[in-house]
Amino acid sequence: MVKIIAWFEELNKNSVDIAGGKGANLGEMQKAGFPIPPGFVVTAQAYKEFLDRTGIYKEIEELLNKLDVNDTKSLQKTAKEIQTIIKSEVFPEDFKKPVIEAYKNILIGKKHIELNKKALELIKPSRQKEPYVAVRSSATAEDLPEASFAGQQESFLNVKGEEALLEAVKNCWASLFTARAIYYREKNKFPHEKVLISVIIQRMVDSEKSGVAFSIHPTTGDKDLIIIEAGWGLGEYIVKGVINPDHYEVSKTDWTIKKKLVNKQNKMLIKDPISGKNTDVEVPERKQEKQILDDEQIITLAKVTKKIEKHYGVAQDVEWASSDNRLYIVQSRPVTFFGKKAEEGEEVKAAEGEVLLKGLPASPGIASGPVKMIHDASELDKVIEGCILVTEMTAPDMVPAMERAAAIVTDKGGLTSHAAIVSRELGVPCIVGTSNATKILKDDMIITVDANKGIVLKAGEKALEEQEKKEEVKEIKQATFSMDAPVTATKVYMNLGIPEKIIDYARLPTDGIGLMRIEFIIASHIGVHPNKLIADGKADEYINKLAEGVKKIAEVINPKPVIVRFSDFKTNEYRDLEGGEAYEPHEDNPMIGWRGCSRYVSKEFEQVFRLECKAIKKVRDDGLRNVWVMLPFVRVIDEVKQVLRILKSEGLARGRDFKVWLMAEVPSIIILADKFAELCDGFSIGSNDLTQLILGVDRDSEKLGKMGYFDERNHAVLASISRLIRLAHDKGVTVSICGQAPSVYPEVTEFLIRQGIDSISVNPDVVLKTKHLISSVERKILLESARHEISHEPEEKKITGLENSPNPEPENYNDIPEYKDKKPFWP
Repeated sequence: MVKIIAWFEELNKNSVDIAGGKGANLGEMQKAGFPIPPGFVVTAQAYKEFLDRTGIYKEIEELLNKLDVNDTKSLQKTAKEIQTIIKSEVFPEDFKKPVIEAYKNILIGKKHIELNKKALELIKPSRQKEPYVAVRSSATAEDLPEASFAGQQESFLNVKGEEALLEAVKNCWASLFTARAIYYREKNKFPHEKVLISVIIQRMVDSEKSGVAFSIHPTTGDKDLIIIEAGWGLGEYIVKGVINPDHYEVSKTDWTIKKKLVNKQNKMLIKDPISGKNTDVEVPERKQEKQILDDEQIITLAKVTKKIEKHYGVAQDVEWASSDNRLYIVQSRPVTFFGKKAEEGEEVKAAEGEVLLKGLPASPGIASGPVKMIHDASELDKVIEGCILVTEMTAPDMVPAMERAAAIVTDKGGLTSHAAIVSRELGVPCIVGTSNATKILKDDMIITVDANKGIVLKAGEKALEEQEKKEEVKEIKQATFSMDAPVTATKVYMNLGIPEKIIDYARLPTDGIGLMRIEFIIASHIGVHPNKLIADGKADEYINKLAEGVKKIAEVINPKPVIVRFSDFKTNEYRDLEGGEAYEPHEDNPMIGWRGCSRYVSKEFEQVFRLECKAIKKVRDDGLRNVWVMLPFVRVIDEVKQVLRILKSEGLARGRDFKVWLMAEVPSIIILADKFAELCDGFSIGSNDLTQLILGVDRDSEKLGKMGYFDERNHAVLASISRLIRLAHDKGVTVSICGQAPSVYPEVTEFLIRQGIDSISVNPDVVLKTKHLISSVERKILLESARHEISHEPEEKKITGLENSPNPEPENYNDIPEYKDKKPFWP
């Protein structure tokens, strides 16, 4: 029997599967004694039962499978169709009774309902027959420490009456498929079918004042400050960014108010005293410029916010309301994204130019570009990569455009509004509450948004030059690719080392750069040993040259990923750089000597590695969040942990938009693949080094090469690759290959696809050929599978089995003449 409702008293922070993130938190806080208005949830299992009984999910799934979430109009249309399907279904009769019964007793609560009937009869007259309630969505993948899903689903305030309540519950279910929710799940790889929705039904607080409190500064990451924003009436206008709220900053250390910004507020949302509906009214003139919370109230709210943070052990985003001078907490969620406070002595970038506007710095960063004025969702297609989105206030449906924007500027809203929260999550610079951006700025005006300081500037000479370069890059990216390129399930990346070559290869049909080598930049553009540059006080030169090279590739490829491999010079190669002999030991066998990660964690080279980290951060801070990194020649678990600590200290912590891959070149990474997988987001197989270390063959040995010992198709090598893919996928980690094997041997490519490899990264000259080969193999596998289903007979060979690799029969590759006479070597 499915449990239809659960009271807050029955829930705690571990009840996410039943009550979603919001519902679980309300139950947890009520148990902890915080002032929570009473309520209950319609469980996520009730929603699932609703889908199962009606059978509508098949129809929903068909619509989602056909959808391209990057097509804004198609996304809006599909979302509307799915919501209509859900809303048109009848609310199950056997669900109604428990929901309505709980609603009628919401002011009494579960505890009193369980009293004997006589006692209950004495209590009942004191309650409203039909109370006003807030009906809020609470998804099972919402308000989690790793995912905010801010503004994804709907909430309904001042709901009264049984029919209105049941309609609101159904509307909350349907809101699991708003355009923004569908887009967010797709982009963050949350399977639609795994995310359920619970509905919170909570006594409505008829608030005179309301707002949001953060137990950390959301923009700077200052943990000593509590940020409070306040408005008159219901809190929806603050969250949606309709008003510019009062802004208060309180020190947790000595409980002093460090900052007060009192904004004029001329409108508020209240419950109409006659109709009971939510109504937009003018704030009485005497209140418009009055401080909303007095100092004592500010400190009291700050202390409650700190207690909630202490209870959960992580920074919290708290929604509060005040009625009859009594404080209520109506929601609390973890703060999933916040900026970083500048360290003492750290230089904070500043933009140049004439100041046009000032506002609140909601999400840090600096960006320049042309203005695109957005008045409603129908204009979202105007915003393309590199544009500045300017609007009165953002709405959740704008998220796809916000992600494309170089920066965001709004007339209204505070640091806790939708625009602020989502822009921080996306890593897009954002300024809110400018009051008149939509009046001063014009479409296509080139501006600079300095969201570190909260100012919008007329673009200076440097910014205009940058914009010209961006336009050139855009022309290259938009050029028509004339070669026939099939679509493949297996991604095809490209290996690249010379930044200038990206112009020649920009039109190739790749999914990104699977291996960007920085050694060419070091050898040709810098030419000096990095430790010599540090000793000469020229460390910035090293950072800037590396950043310049990486940026050249990243901005052309954006938004596709660029996997930058940190430097992997060997000692003999570093000795060839100017001043290198003073810093590099002589090694008889540098191929398996001091290289890769072992350098980064050594005292002689750690500072150089930190310069490489700063270069990567510099590029990402310029808005190129598609730049990820890869660690080469990984040997042991501890060195990876040390390197991750260094990355984090340099502002490059692993996260949703910053991935860390490991090169799989050493047998230890294969043997302990499950352990290494816990420390990374992806593996990339370096088949050359892996082959020589598994077979004990020097890949540079001419003698052994002629004898055929160095062969990446050796069964031991392929067995190792198969093991890595299997163990990595068990941990949800992707696997790629950037070695030479797929470029040389089509049978290895087929083997990799049959093992389920996620991507293959090849040299530019074989990208198109590899695409066609992969497409051919994927079709072959589908046909084999289809034949098996029709015949119901066992297949002769397992599709994913090692025994199927590599196929020595050349007839499979007759359409590729250069491979016709190549036979695999089986020692």
